[in-house]
Amino acid sequence: MPDGKQWTTENLNVATQQSYCYDDSPHNCAKYGRLYTFNAAKRACASLGAPWRLPTNDEWRNLAKHYGGLLNEDASDGKAAYQALFIGGRSGFKALLSGGRAVEGQYARLDAHGFYWTASENDSRAAWFYNFGKGNSALSHLPDGEKERAFSVRCLRD
Repeated sequence: MPDGKQWTTENLNVATQQSYCYDDSPHNCAKYGRLYTFNAAKRACASLGAPWRLPTNDEWRNLAKHYGGLLNEDASDGKAAYQALFIGGRSGFKALLSGGRAVEGQYARLDAHGFYWTASENDSRAAWFYNFGKGNSALSHLPDGEKERAFSVRCLRD
């Protein structure tokens, strides 16, 4: 990737505690990768071996800026980064709209949103995450991802 780091170019699909297949279907794990709680995401990246890890908010932001920026922050309003990083885009990153899993266990937003954890915590209950939103075809980031939710994961190494 342009930031000089090696990012995984597929959603992580390493079975670990607190990771899930969308709708509990192995078919969805094969297609979209697993969904991980925040702590499971960190463990899953580490399981790939040193120096693999969960990327920080700044690392995600730098990647997005290289491809055009984020919703409400740059001229393209997150659309250029969405197109470049989405599956079929020029970056080779191949983001997917894998949906997510709520704290209570309900699955939602498959093929509408791709939520991705960062390693950057906001407080003891929340962390930053990135959202590929199909409705406006834009990439955004939010600080309030409940750590017990389950989202997709990309790992990186320096």
